[in-house]
Amino acid sequence: MTVAVRFAPSPTGKLHVGSARTALIVWLWARKNNGTFMLRIDDTDLVRSTEENVDDIMAGMKWLGLDWDSFARQRDRGPDYARTIEKLKANGRLYPCYETEEELALKRKVQLGRSLPPIYDRESLTLTPEQIAAHEAAGRKPHWRFKLNHAPIVWEDLVRGHVEFDGKDMSDPVLVREDGRPLYHICSVIDDIDFGVTHIVRGEDHVTNTATHVQMFEALGATPPQFAHVTLLGDMEGGKLSKRKGGFGIKSLMEEVGIEPMALISLVSRIGTSDPIEPMFKMEDVINSFDFAKFSRNLPKFDEDELYRLNAKILHQKPFAEVKDRLAALGLGEIDEAFWNAVRPNLEILGDIKEWWHVAKGNVTPVIQDADFAKTAAELLPPAPWDNTTWQKWVEDIKQKTNRRGKELFMPLRCAITGQEHGPDLKDLLPLIGRERVLERLKAA
Repeated sequence: MTVAVRFAPSPTGKLHVGSARTALIVWLWARKNNGTFMLRIDDTDLVRSTEENVDDIMAGMKWLGLDWDSFARQRDRGPDYARTIEKLKANGRLYPCYETEEELALKRKVQLGRSLPPIYDRESLTLTPEQIAAHEAAGRKPHWRFKLNHAPIVWEDLVRGHVEFDGKDMSDPVLVREDGRPLYHICSVIDDIDFGVTHIVRGEDHVTNTATHVQMFEALGATPPQFAHVTLLGDMEGGKLSKRKGGFGIKSLMEEVGIEPMALISLVSRIGTSDPIEPMFKMEDVINSFDFAKFSRNLPKFDEDELYRLNAKILHQKPFAEVKDRLAALGLGEIDEAFWNAVRPNLEILGDIKEWWHVAKGNVTPVIQDADFAKTAAELLPPAPWDNTTWQKWVEDIKQKTNRRGKELFMPLRCAITGQEHGPDLKDLLPLIGRERVLERLKAA
């Protein structure tokens, strides 16, 4: 079997971490099996779907490196849906219902009051031609329900294992609205048949929908694809990243926060699996390690602190050539390889380099802990030019003059030179700051 999968987002909202995780999982399954990956925009909801959201979804996927082999939009497939829906009407699997929302709500209330499940009672199947004519004359337009067979619905899920429902315990789903517009369920099934989808990967909140879809596939003469229902992410929807401006939208992680794509991929490809969460530097490694058998059914927690830790580790290993153009786009000046190598161990996100550029090239307010010590250090300052041996020579001279050792020696110098207690190794940072700025900051005493 040639694996064919699809990621089918609805453009009623932006691409967020949860949907990006699903896209990644689907994409990894395709690439692991040398299969095909389709991006399908499920935009039958013409009122809430927007082109802005379509652009956002596509931009986020490109940023993550999730290329697609084919593309489709549901809004372009109306005639295909109409033809298939007419077949279901003709063979009796779609039947018209005339109840109003108020009448259906009352039925559900009565059932719940009797401790019964709120399942549609199929009253519309018993309507006489005269009753139907009366509804039509009153201006009522029917919605159309799919008639489920009251039989077991069984499949072997790639994540959940054996799954079983019974049609008699489920409510016949509405597939066509009163205005004639088909709903997601039937459109999705028709698309999956027409595009030859072999595996459907979706969130576990769709398990019940899948049970009804299985019968729709069979009613249309198709063998249902294989299914994998992955757990959703906990503590995510509606949340905000507390450490940076933005939220869980991919666009904000890209633009406002500055997360590296491989950091997010490293986290969401492993979260909820038996594999350890660790920085991944190449997509090939992520593909090779992917396996549905590793997925747990426990609720995984999206940990933003973990995301930043991964991001920092990835940045700390990035060679200058990979970030050169991005650094230039920051508009700070000409950041060279020496500066990058000196400060990258102290970066959490790429934008943090602005702080260290300011320390090296801007105006810093020195923190003078001991004015006499600072004056002595200034007097012993080595002449230019400086290199990465200057720091050691300087502190040795200061040590001999003041008898200070360890933190008592190093911390006052760091605070006076950088205004901070932590930061890059001063043997590397000192030449980047330069003698003139160092002297000026020490003289602040």
